[in-house]
Amino acid sequence: MAPAGIGGRVEGLHPVRGALAAGRVRVLTVERSRRDLDDLVAEAQAAGASVELVDDVRPLAQTESPQGVIARARPIPFAPLERLLDPGEDAEPPAVVVLDHLEDPRNVGAIARSAVAAGMTGMVIPGRRAAPITASAFKAAAGSLEHLPVASVSSVAAVAQRASGAGVWTVGLDPSVTESLFGLGLLTEPVALFVGSEGPGLGRLVAERLDVLASIPMAGAASSLNASVAAALACFEVGRVRRGGI
Repeated sequence: MAPAGIGGRVEGLHPVRGALAAGRVRVLTVERSRRDLDDLVAEAQAAGASVELVDDVRPLAQTESPQGVIARARPIPFAPLERLLDPGEDAEPPAVVVLDHLEDPRNVGAIARSAVAAGMTGMVIPGRRAAPITASAFKAAAGSLEHLPVASVSSVAAVAQRASGAGVWTVGLDPSVTESLFGLGLLTEPVALFVGSEGPGLGRLVAERLDVLASIPMAGAASSLNASVAAALACFEVGRVRRGGI
């Protein structure tokens, strides 16, 4: 059965603060020696959440550095893909980042953080054969997943077709092509930015269905970038172009 949403468990200061601010926390587990977290405890209690004090949260944690605090929270529901591709006349034109089967949840979280900072309007992830949005992803996102609508789909290739049907340009990152993403004029239009997985990149069927394949120009001996770095540069280029930076 597909998960009802994301963020049912968050760990670390920024993710927990974000979940508290969203009113999602049900149970807060805190190390009793962390007096510097008294404000989190007070905020959780004021919101009606239960508070558990323990000597050490690390045996309970899913991440390597929970920073003394774990929260069990009401999940954030997935957004309908249709709403991301066609948010309505009064909304900002879509600028959606689509992840094609990334395997590292930390990359997924880092991309979400960059997407929010760059002003992207949503993110799409595959429901299978890809990194789930776990506590590790939420920790890397540093609270950003509280503010970024996320859709879960069964087929990334089908997203390209549905985007085109909704009048959204589809652009894929591919380091092997000569077309540069920088200064690409169509980024001012409704756009879905496709990011391939670590190593293999975009799947063949996905790449074949996109309107444009573009690369990030690089100097020196490097032939490619980490998926989250490439996605960050691409998201900020969308923001730059839309702010009239060409």
